[in-house]
Amino acid sequence: MDGERRLLQRVVAVAALVPVAGGLYGVLFGPAGISGDRVSVSGDSHFRYLSGLLLGIGILFWATVPAIEQKTTLFRFLTLVVLLGGLGRLVGLWLTGVPSLTMLAALGMELGVTPLLCLWQTRIANARDRVS
Repeated sequence: MDGERRLLQRVVAVAALVPVAGGLYGVLFGPAGISGDRVSVSGDSHFRYLSGLLLGIGILFWATVPAIEQKTTLFRFLTLVVLLGGLGRLVGLWLTGVPSLTMLAALGMELGVTPLLCLWQTRIANARDRVS
């Protein structure tokens, strides 16, 4: 099980690059960095704030990596936050139409990959509890 634990740690570390990079990019370049469109100052501020939250989510996922089998509560909380964001994106898709391929990939991460990683983390944590 230790080999699977190490594999999960590596996968989570790599997967967390997505929100870290996306969040940092959004903070630095704002909405114009994605679409080239200008928005109001308030819209720009809100976008950068949400990008900062995304950056924080990625950093917190990284924080679970060293003792991932012991971080079930944090991992589940982060998964819930990401899942809620994905549901918000899904509502937006329904209300406004299909976004870019990049945004669809993000939706896949939010509603697919992250919950699957959470299930995997739970499996590793439960296996550790059985051994203890």
